[in-house]
Amino acid sequence: MSGHSKWANIKHKKAKTDAIKGRMFTKLAREIIVAARAGGGDPSGNFRLKIAIENAKAANMPNDNINRAIQKGAGDGEGSNYEELRYEGYGPGGVAIMVDLVTDSRNRTASEMRHIFSKNGGNMGETGSVGWMFTEKGQLSVPKESLKINEDELMLLALEAGADDMEDQDESYEIFTDPSAMQEVRQILLDGGIPIENAAVNLIPNNRVEVSELEQAKKVIKLIDSLEGHDDVQKVYTNFDLADSLAEEDL
Repeated sequence: MSGHSKWANIKHKKAKTDAIKGRMFTKLAREIIVAARAGGGDPSGNFRLKIAIENAKAANMPNDNINRAIQKGAGDGEGSNYEELRYEGYGPGGVAIMVDLVTDSRNRTASEMRHIFSKNGGNMGETGSVGWMFTEKGQLSVPKESLKINEDELMLLALEAGADDMEDQDESYEIFTDPSAMQEVRQILLDGGIPIENAAVNLIPNNRVEVSELEQAKKVIKLIDSLEGHDDVQKVYTNFDLADSLAEEDL
């Protein structure tokens, strides 16, 4: 099983806070729009849309918002001009950063991304400059509070279902799969009574870069927060991790 990641634990808590604040709803709606546009508005025949809807419901997004997003994506109205982009760059200390976006203005977004990177001690790179440091994986989040079996039993069940690995985060277990196997693994776990809080195909760092200097860690986190706070940004990936010697309350 993969090792503990202190930054992943903090990031997981931050994501829940974002959902409570409502900022996550915009990102979830855009994912639904793009998924519906790409594969149609029927979730039974569009796995990406099905997952996007389930993730939105898990974040308590109102059904009216979900339905409007599906209609926008499947129809010819607002949302039909969205496109997906990915930017790569470096943060303070040379940590690698990948940013996935959904935007209706490529030029505006590119300019704003460059500004955020440079303002926070980073710089944007060319396509492929840091992408090789990550591997695309299906990721399933299993909340510990709802789990009725122990860690070893979950690990065995996940591996038998076709998962590659599992990681312990403070409030959840993260199960990793090949992207092509995520749908099947997810269904087997659900059939086995395992709750799935979130499912997505994410970029997982091949190796983590640990930062032990407090001020540098603060700068990296500020850059990540600034990127995640941008309306067009869907996800931010990094190989950054925090040394255990750094206290969460100091960050």
